[in-house]
Amino acid sequence: MKTAIVILNWNGQKLLEQFLPSIVNFTLQEAEIYVADNASTDTSIKYVKEFFPSVKIIENTINGGYAKGYNDALQQIEADIFCLINSDVEVTKNWLKPILDTFKNDDKTAIIQPKILDYKDKTKFEYAGAAGGFVDLFGYPYCRGRVFNHLEKDNGQFDDIAEIFWASGACFFIRSKVFHQLAGFDEDYFAHQEEIDLCWRVQNTGYKIKYVGLSTVFHVGGATLQETNPQKTFLNFRNSLLNVVKNVPKQWFLFVIFSRLILDGIAGLKFLLEFRPIHTWAILKAHFSFYKNFYKFLKKRRNLQKRQDYNLHTSIVWQYFVLGRKKFKELR
Repeated sequence: MKTAIVILNWNGQKLLEQFLPSIVNFTLQEAEIYVADNASTDTSIKYVKEFFPSVKIIENTINGGYAKGYNDALQQIEADIFCLINSDVEVTKNWLKPILDTFKNDDKTAIIQPKILDYKDKTKFEYAGAAGGFVDLFGYPYCRGRVFNHLEKDNGQFDDIAEIFWASGACFFIRSKVFHQLAGFDEDYFAHQEEIDLCWRVQNTGYKIKYVGLSTVFHVGGATLQETNPQKTFLNFRNSLLNVVKNVPKQWFLFVIFSRLILDGIAGLKFLLEFRPIHTWAILKAHFSFYKNFYKFLKKRRNLQKRQDYNLHTSIVWQYFVLGRKKFKELR
């Protein structure tokens, strides 16, 4: 299978200097490597051309974020498998083979993510993906190896191949035909959780999403938007609500919407009590944006041909904050 490794870049020369070498060293014989540039104003493209002439470059005309950036770039690449990988990811020897073997062995698998460990502490899983993602009853995402901010140590407990609900956008493999069939990412998200929406839609078409723990990468996380950045809070809360409107089954729709608005309000109060009012304001702005986009996304929901139940897990908020269950294996 022809594979394309595509790194989205925006003013990320320092990250490319640090992480592109591992991708080239451990991948070049098995796949073509691209840097898709989102209208950078630094010298990152000049750097790639000078020091990595084997890496192909696609120059987008605007910075459309993760969603539009990849949508535009992947229109220009011919491959059977796309690997969308962040510029702050270090790959390891033989990381590609287990994933491509899984694609070859199962035609119904459309999306795969590897094991994602923390670059800053390589004994722990990393926040953005860990060992594969799920969604609880209220649309809150969580992972094997990561529930809210609790990160598990990697003791080999997830060295498996397993079906998951969503794969991390930090290192996201997808069959090109499926990506194009579903018109890629929803560009209204800009960034954050657009991969969850795409995974939801992919499953609605009957395909599977898998985690392959035989492949390992290390992710810095927060290199573009740090956890303390209120814009990240805004995007996560708004886009999670938009996922609910667009994808939650009809029988749960109103219950989940109203419950989420209340739970988000509690989260805003928590930020206030922690003397982080800027994040409370980010949640309020997320809700205003959600109201503004509600009917637009309701229309998108109607355009989806098939509804599929998702993981109706007991609320992660309840299990984590009330029952104190912080590891994936403890969840009921």
